[in-house]
Amino acid sequence: MQSQDKYRIALLSAYAIAIHSFENLLPTPIPWFRLGIANIITLATLVLYGFRSAMMVTLIRVILSSIFIGTFLGPGFIMSLFGGVSSTAAMGITFSLFPRLFGPVGLSLIGALFHNAAQLFIAYLLFVQQIKAVLIVAPLLILLGTITGVVNGFIGNILIKNIEDK
Repeated sequence: MQSQDKYRIALLSAYAIAIHSFENLLPTPIPWFRLGIANIITLATLVLYGFRSAMMVTLIRVILSSIFIGTFLGPGFIMSLFGGVSSTAAMGITFSLFPRLFGPVGLSLIGALFHNAAQLFIAYLLFVQQIKAVLIVAPLLILLGTITGVVNGFIGNILIKNIEDK
């Protein structure tokens, strides 16, 4: 990895951590639900610099943010880790298989769906262990994830265009 790539990943990770930290201060309607605005950075990184860079930004953001806010290795960290990794992987696979079919909004929607699905699965497997509870909250999380996925995709598209123009 070249030093320019390391610098780019460090800078993008710092942006993602700052956004994640800000977002953590906002009240949430559902435990562990976030708007996912830090994922805009992951989306832009994926489109502009590739899957490996995007996954590195995701892992650095999740690990360092959890250390900074005091949730490292707790339930919030586990949910964030599995959601972020599955989301980034799904967007990366989709983008590599269908680079012209899905733009930033489509990729963001795929990421949101996989993020929510992974979190619901982990919540069931490790914490809730009652399928009824997961099935009750799933439609609301998927709906909110779809809305935030579209908004984040539009913002990500603007960011990508601005970076490409420079």
